[in-house]
Amino acid sequence: METCIFCAIAEKQLPAAFVLESDSSLAFLDNNPISAYHTIVIPKAHHVNILDVPVSVFQDVTELMHQVCQLYQQKLGIDSFQIFNNAGPHSAQTVWHLHFHVLPRFHGDPIKFTAQRMPELVKQYPEMLAKLNE
Repeated sequence: METCIFCAIAEKQLPAAFVLESDSSLAFLDNNPISAYHTIVIPKAHHVNILDVPVSVFQDVTELMHQVCQLYQQKLGIDSFQIFNNAGPHSAQTVWHLHFHVLPRFHGDPIKFTAQRMPELVKQYPEMLAKLNE
């Protein structure tokens, strides 16, 4: 089995700039940051992505993300965040261990996440919903 970098960090086999930790989750500063305080939040146990994580572990991860945002707001005055996750081969996931990015946003920062809007899909909503209810 290939070594998982986030498992190695969770097991303290690799160094990281740890921010917060709970019994089952860990938050640390990203080694390749997009902005100041760009933070990664992971479950300590290996789960590939959101599709295979137990709800209780997912809840702990999201609770730790909330605590990170609260800490940054209280200590640093940061009042804006983007939180994102890439799950699966078509989403740009590159580390196959569930993780969320907590990306503080600042006035005037150059970070832009844009996606092409597809308003024509609205007409397909009845068909989409029907597939979900089959």
